[in-house]
Amino acid sequence: MKFLVAVDGSKSALSATRYAAKLASAVRGNNHVTLLSVHDDTALKLFKRYAPKGAIGDYLRELSEKDLAPSRKVLDKAEVGHDMVIRYGDIAEQILQEIKSSGCDMVVLGSKGRGALKNLVVGSVAQKVLASTSVPTLLVR
Repeated sequence: MKFLVAVDGSKSALSATRYAAKLASAVRGNNHVTLLSVHDDTALKLFKRYAPKGAIGDYLRELSEKDLAPSRKVLDKAEVGHDMVIRYGDIAEQILQEIKSSGCDMVVLGSKGRGALKNLVVGSVAQKVLASTSVPTLLVR
């Protein structure tokens, strides 16, 4: 079974990774988790003209690697096979594109990411993904 877990460095995303690791360990067969990190680079596009070539991309890649590190440790400890994908752009759109391109069987998302308002139960990215995909999607607190 192929699982897709979107990771943004939040506690909720790490909980989603832990849950996906438990699922992958419990389900028989060849299970694999893809960790997806997406950073919205819309605001940074203007700075690309003035920054040294590749500096913005390097910065975003470093942020993604920092966000992915705790989730990688969880999957390594659980001995679950995994890979990582780093994308840039609108977060919900990039998650939906990865769902289509990866052929995943299940998406596991944190219910609130770092950009969600405190009073919302489900983050706006999770709402957009839930409304736009037919792949089973599990939200984890």
